[in-house]
Amino acid sequence: MLLDRIGTKWTSMAVKLLAEAGEGEIRFAELQRRMPGVSQKMLSTTLRSLTRDGLVARRVEPTVPPKVHYRLTALGHSLELRLAALRDWAEEHITEINQANAASTD
Repeated sequence: MLLDRIGTKWTSMAVKLLAEAGEGEIRFAELQRRMPGVSQKMLSTTLRSLTRDGLVARRVEPTVPPKVHYRLTALGHSLELRLAALRDWAEEHITEINQANAASTD
């Protein structure tokens, strides 16, 4: 299901970082450095899924080792707008949510 793929924390973080690059590209290693805690395998899986869904474009430089660059597509930028709104909502309501969680564990 699409929501399962775009709703993960790694997808959200990757889309946010790629959006910050605007129309520019970010190399795989740089993305990994900017995503604390993500494994190489998880980042690779996330980017492969985003690429397959048409949200991210991938470019490989034929060097040794190959340099792989990623950027958001127009569709990816449209997703970032929605994810940013969700992040804003979460930040606005985090106190209420934390209070509700604390009350439910009492």
